[in-house]
Amino acid sequence: MKKVVNVVLAFITPLFALTGLTSEMPLKHNTDDIGKQVLSQIRVLANYSCNTLLNEKGESRCDYNLTLGAWLPYEPAWHTGQVINALVKAYQLTGEQKYLAYARKAGDWWCSLKITENPRLKGLVRAVHGDYVGDYIVFSTISDGTPGLFNLYNVTHDRKYAQIPTEAGEWLLKNMYIPEQGIFYDAVDAKTGEVMKNESPFWSGKKEQTLNDVARPNNEGSLFLDMYYFTKDEKYREVFIAICNSLVEKQGPQGLWMQFTPNNAADSSYHPRFNLWYAESLLDGYELTHDRKYLDAAEKTLLTYQKAQQKDGTFYYKNYLNGNFDKSSVAGSAAAFAGLLWIRMVKYGDGDEFKNNIEKSYGWISKNHFANDHPDKNLRGAVLELTTKIKSGKLLMTQRDLGTTFALRFLIDYYEYRFK
Repeated sequence: MKKVVNVVLAFITPLFALTGLTSEMPLKHNTDDIGKQVLSQIRVLANYSCNTLLNEKGESRCDYNLTLGAWLPYEPAWHTGQVINALVKAYQLTGEQKYLAYARKAGDWWCSLKITENPRLKGLVRAVHGDYVGDYIVFSTISDGTPGLFNLYNVTHDRKYAQIPTEAGEWLLKNMYIPEQGIFYDAVDAKTGEVMKNESPFWSGKKEQTLNDVARPNNEGSLFLDMYYFTKDEKYREVFIAICNSLVEKQGPQGLWMQFTPNNAADSSYHPRFNLWYAESLLDGYELTHDRKYLDAAEKTLLTYQKAQQKDGTFYYKNYLNGNFDKSSVAGSAAAFAGLLWIRMVKYGDGDEFKNNIEKSYGWISKNHFANDHPDKNLRGAVLELTTKIKSGKLLMTQRDLGTTFALRFLIDYYEYRFK
């Protein structure tokens, strides 16, 4: 791994020279100027999301492989959902109709995934993961792909943007919920409609799999809460609260959920976003109920991520419980995601200890983006989200769209936190 890091650093150094990324880049200090700067950054990222991240169908182009110079699909329903969510928020702040138009185009593509031909899967959406997972519909691909759709419905009042996710959620609830455990099965075979109850495509090489290998709380996106707001059906509210309670019960001492993938209890490493999704849903639970236990549980998660953030605001993809980290991949999305949750904590009156981290996240995002005149048009304006791995002896480097979509959400929240 040390060799990989050295190769990556050798590549990144000239890359930064091309993009203008530098730790010495000054930020404006005048409050009015900073506000204008943030609005300008928001527009740059929103325009990049419209013009580059979405293809002609409205589908996310997902991951840009720097080694191949090509876009590669990866869990497209989820990635498209992230673009929708960010663009709707950008429209709400700026009033720019272009952002809403592209969000609708992406929302129409997402809704086109609704399954009608297979009676066993009727009502579900074909939200296949792809890549190493294969042709499986994944619960969290749907659940965390839907917040933008419900927000799109709230803005446009076009019911399909809420109705289709609700129908999919009802299928998931009916077929994948284990109420006595407070968890849902993870995956469905997209061809047969079989719910994978004994083996998970995430652990294809693991011979003996437990319930925690094939099922998780899966509260990303707070799907059942949005379904409750849309339908006013109390059963969805009850399920959402039950899963929030399950998260509190299953949370470890560090505020994480190490027993579930993509965390890895075997080597004590944790994912840069996974635990934040659960914390986000707990904050939603707190807003719904005002029950302090949800706020406290989310704060435990955010304190661990506070420790993982580097002095310059950086987050790495793989972090370890002992405080170590792997420098070979950089997660701009984690700097943004943790930042917007820290902002929520401050708004609740419990986040003073996170104020410095919020500024670190803003500073990092401001410095670590590709220049608008970058030689590769696929990168112009994107926020850094770089993953690396060696496959068949070749170094593969990927700039992921997540750095941009999460940074856009963060910048919007940051602008409202600082200037409204």
